Amino acid sequence: MAMRESQIDSLANFLVHGLIVKKLIVPKADEKDLVACVVELMSANFESEAAIDAETDAMVEQQMRKDPRLDHQRLRSLIRQKIAEKKGFTL
Repeated sequence: MAMRESQIDSLANFLVHGLIVKKLIVPKADEKDLVACVVELMSANFESEAAIDAETDAMVEQQMRKDPRLDHQRLRSLIRQKIAEKKGFTL
């Protein structure tokens, strides 16, 4: 399930503000600019994961046509992991 833009924005605000308030980071830019960067990174991450999921689903469907006896969930998990690994994406 993909996060909505408003959820990503809210999470990014919470994260950046919390890090600043707890003095875990000393911002060198305006907080809103930092939030915008985090939103961009999170959005790109979710898009990459969605692309991996789409590729996984296509490959699982193809393999299930060849042998419907395969364990769908296990196959999906293995394929998804291999695709992510190949793309250097951490799940």
